[in-house]
Amino acid sequence: MSQIVPSHTMNYLSNLPGIKQQNDGVSTGSRWIKGGGGTLESFSPVDGQVIGSVTMASRRDYDEVVRQAQNAFNDWRLWPAPKRGEIVRQVGEALRVHKPALGQLVSYEMGKSLQEGLGEVQEMIDICDFAVGLSRQLHGLTMHSERPAHRMYEQWHPLGIVGIISAFNFPVAVWSWNAMLAWVCGDVCIWKPSEKTPLCAVACQHIVADIFNKNNVPEGVSTLVIGGRETGEWMANDSRVPLVSATGSTRMGKAVGAAVGARLGRALLELGGNNAIIISKDADLDIAILGSVFGAVGTAGQRCTTTRRLVINEEIYEQVKQKLISAYGQLRIGDPLDEKNHVGPLIDKDAVKQYMQAIEDCKREGGKFIVEGGVLNGDGYESGCYVKPCIAEAKPEFKIVQHETFAPILYLLKYSSIDEAIAIQNGVPQGLSSAIMTLNLREAEKFLSQAGSDCGIANVNIGTSGAEIGGAFGGEKETGGGRESGSDAWKNYMRRQTNTINYSTQLPLAQGIKFNV
Repeated sequence: MSQIVPSHTMNYLSNLPGIKQQNDGVSTGSRWIKGGGGTLESFSPVDGQVIGSVTMASRRDYDEVVRQAQNAFNDWRLWPAPKRGEIVRQVGEALRVHKPALGQLVSYEMGKSLQEGLGEVQEMIDICDFAVGLSRQLHGLTMHSERPAHRMYEQWHPLGIVGIISAFNFPVAVWSWNAMLAWVCGDVCIWKPSEKTPLCAVACQHIVADIFNKNNVPEGVSTLVIGGRETGEWMANDSRVPLVSATGSTRMGKAVGAAVGARLGRALLELGGNNAIIISKDADLDIAILGSVFGAVGTAGQRCTTTRRLVINEEIYEQVKQKLISAYGQLRIGDPLDEKNHVGPLIDKDAVKQYMQAIEDCKREGGKFIVEGGVLNGDGYESGCYVKPCIAEAKPEFKIVQHETFAPILYLLKYSSIDEAIAIQNGVPQGLSSAIMTLNLREAEKFLSQAGSDCGIANVNIGTSGAEIGGAFGGEKETGGGRESGSDAWKNYMRRQTNTINYSTQLPLAQGIKFNV
């Protein structure tokens, strides 16, 4: 693995509207508030430099944002859905204009490769396009009534305020998955971004505010509160927020789910993943190796859909192992804004500590590393956040294999039958994404059947990452059960109402009940 040195420390703020070195971190839309909750500095894991600072919300600031959002909802819900969709269309067009600068900021503040930073902004554009079409398709059903001269149907109404808690690894895309759908549904949004990537959120809020101002969108439809764990707790416990959509660790999701559930609110949870690819002896190994390597090292292993386990048929195990060793030897680690590099840094030094601890835990349980890990030092690695993607031979029952480590560590596991492979794939607490590499139709169909993968996403001959916005995204078990983005995920942001209309001169009662007065 060659060491590539970051060649610059750049200010990516100047090409984005309204962004500066010192930023207000509370916004009701076009109005920015200097938060009373202290100052948060954003450090780039690329070079360890401070990019800028943001003021955080106090409880008073948070309550002001909620009040503004409540007022905005009363107006916004009355806008026709296609008109709301037109606003989202314009947001998509603005994102196209700002894609290069915003993609660079995502890459620099979070540490993912420039290609992935630009790809994340493209996901935002794609969900805008999807939401625009959806704005004319918020349909219900009609049903036959058992009573004569009655019509029965269902319709969908907006919920109100949608609280969005997003994670650092996708600092803008996951917010957009929620916000664009919520807006066309008639909801208003309060965004609490990760405190590790606040500037990306500030940039998005400025882009959206410009479009909203031009179209006289009510102040408070798009709001922002930057803060730490306490801010998320305010939102989770706030009965004024009927839906909280939270992305992050399983530990965080359990706390949010418990708080929201205690007040009988709704929680949409997108939590940890521990994703596996089954590599069959009937696999196209060129595709299998490419999908496995990208899935394992993309975003430096910091995706919820990262490939963390390879379940390999024993007949081809040694062959696959050698191909992986060769592929890892060609990885270039360094400045993610240099498109020649494949792997950037971890988000911070705490993530590096967790990575190193996982390596030690794996060795302690008997794991054998065929590609060694470690922290990179020297020129270009001054931030202390660059690590080596590594591969370990392990066993399914290892505690560390059962655990999600947000870092580029890949575990190799053997199997002899397809039933054993599926059991290994399913034998972890998480249930987000899964894949099988095979040209055997029976294996592929079994993997997708009721007896197959227990994950929310199951792929054949593609990896575990790279989900398209057209399909509902989410997982089962400790992944939280939430669904975002495509398909009918829009129903999460609305409430269902059943309506019955009597157009007769009589009042027949249901089930033929007779009631005389």
